[in-house]
Amino acid sequence: DWKKHKKTCVTLQDLRKRVLAAAAAADWREVLKWEGRMEELMEGREDVICEYILRVFCKAHQLAYCSTDDTKHSMKLIPLQERRVHLLGKMERFRDQADTICAVADNFLSFARREEAESYYKRARKVGEKHGFFSVECRACIGLGEMAMKEGRTTEGLELLRNAVAAAPLYEGNESSHLLNASRRLIEALFTTNAIDELEPLVPRYRDAAKAETRRRGCLCYDELQSLLSAAQFHEARGCPQEAEREVRALLDLLRDNEGALEGILGNCRGMLEEASSRLMILDPELGDEELIQSVAAQLVKLQVLMRQP
Repeated sequence: DWKKHKKTCVTLQDLRKRVLAAAAAADWREVLKWEGRMEELMEGREDVICEYILRVFCKAHQLAYCSTDDTKHSMKLIPLQERRVHLLGKMERFRDQADTICAVADNFLSFARREEAESYYKRARKVGEKHGFFSVECRACIGLGEMAMKEGRTTEGLELLRNAVAAAPLYEGNESSHLLNASRRLIEALFTTNAIDELEPLVPRYRDAAKAETRRRGCLCYDELQSLLSAAQFHEARGCPQEAEREVRALLDLLRDNEGALEGILGNCRGMLEEASSRLMILDPELGDEELIQSVAAQLVKLQVLMRQP
């Protein structure tokens, strides 16, 4: 009946208020509760408002995925992002458009839809080249380079990753995340292909950039930890086990000294130490230093305990 409907019905004006308030509070559950009425929120509105509403629902799905690991949220992101790509191009917001194209490519890649991912990375690269967005060139080349490496196209993959590293310092902003990300991916690829000579200048540059990022942030940057593992791998590959052990001890010291600042990267830190244990001969139970192996094992237990804490 009408009276009952009037009591339970949420007007469009109230709906806007609820969705915007929930978005401001990062309450993804409340935002997504109203996704079925998203088209009403956008009907007859200017492109800038429509793009913002789409962005709100994109962010809600991203938060939902981070909280639940439910891939349906990543899948639902794709059509929303594609609509944003269209609107951003229409409004000539090409930087945001290119970043969103990369985000679509990342999502396609996460579902092993490689052809669509490659198409979007190449599209992003074209926008980046046209408008001089070096960060987009860097991000697209990382995506394309890693795809090529996984498909066995090593020469092409390495060239794309080198291009990403070259483009990263030309980024228009201040942050060094693009350089760190590109350097980390290229270093991993070079270890895979045993290109040790090329690693020699790259590993210390990666370490310096990571330390600079820690200083800029005022808190520990994960890449500073990763750079120590890369240095340990490099020294071991050069036949210098003592230098490799020194880097691992420095890594453990850095974890201990920054224990209170590891929230958000605990899983990454654990994975990194597990990777170190499996890759480094100096941490092999039959060949390595017993005291160092025990120290790594103790740190892994500590990280596991911290991950269980609320």
